[in-house]
Amino acid sequence: MYKHRFLVVVVAILLILTPLVARGAAEKDDALTVYAYDTFTGDWGPGPALAKAFEEHSGIRVNLVGSGDAVAMMSRLITEKDATVADVVVGITDDMSQRLLDADLLVPYESRYLTEVPAFLDFDPSHRLLPFAYGTYAFVVDTQRLEEPLWPTSLADLADPRYKDKIILIDPRTSSVGLGLLLWSIAEFGEDGYLGWWEAMKKNALTITDGWSSAYGLFTEGEAPLVISFTTSPLYHVLNENTTRYQALIFDSGHQTTIEGVGILASSTKQEEARVFVDYLLEEAQLDVAIANSMYPTNASVVLPEAFAWAPKPLINLTVASEQVTEHLGRWLTEWTLVMSR
Repeated sequence: MYKHRFLVVVVAILLILTPLVARGAAEKDDALTVYAYDTFTGDWGPGPALAKAFEEHSGIRVNLVGSGDAVAMMSRLITEKDATVADVVVGITDDMSQRLLDADLLVPYESRYLTEVPAFLDFDPSHRLLPFAYGTYAFVVDTQRLEEPLWPTSLADLADPRYKDKIILIDPRTSSVGLGLLLWSIAEFGEDGYLGWWEAMKKNALTITDGWSSAYGLFTEGEAPLVISFTTSPLYHVLNENTTRYQALIFDSGHQTTIEGVGILASSTKQEEARVFVDYLLEEAQLDVAIANSMYPTNASVVLPEAFAWAPKPLINLTVASEQVTEHLGRWLTEWTLVMSR
């Protein structure tokens, strides 16, 4: 009898829970799934606040999925192909974009807000990847640990022995920022000269970290007065710490610029919701994302706060074509590894 009662109770509970579970699954399915790099989706990144604001704006829920850095995220999408659960991908950079575009996983979308984007930032003529933010790689100096007369004035200058143990670098095999510096060196010195520069930098580097967070953390802890980062990095310290101690160094010879794109997956069943999200990212969310991400907005109509005066823009922007990166990156990384390991 007790066994019978137990079974009745279990059945009753299951009858109650089944529609709740089904409804929970349906609600999850109703969300727009957005793949983005980890620092975008993390607690200190713009993702969580963006998802909340977008839901309040549109009524569309967002399921943010951290997917490593831009390279790892792209590899994940290519591996998953049409079986991916992603509706939107955020953070594929222009220099790595060709590989994803060749995979033909994205659908074109010519947002009306592209008219506000300067031509030099609109890197994909097919409009499968739309630019929403951009940054320029730079070395950031701790002005309290290295006085201005000693500041380097070019990449070539950084190779001088006086900077021995004063520089923190990042591995290009594991970090998009490290890769940005590798491409910057190729753009500036050419394929015939970049390895010689790295040979000298190997002697000057205090350490080479796996990622930007560890490198910048060591820098702000005072381990070395120079670190590879972005021209916009001082912006965080101005806005959150009210200090101009950390400054980006602008070199007359130019800087490598990286542009982050957003795209809609062709396999998505939420095409309309995805377009609403992209429009929101290119218009209403521009300033908030730029500040939280310490980058520049691509929408030229955005009015920037005065603090952006501490995020200087170089006069010369260097780039390595995405087609070249796709064709030669494996060799470049192999050559870099051989130089840095001997």
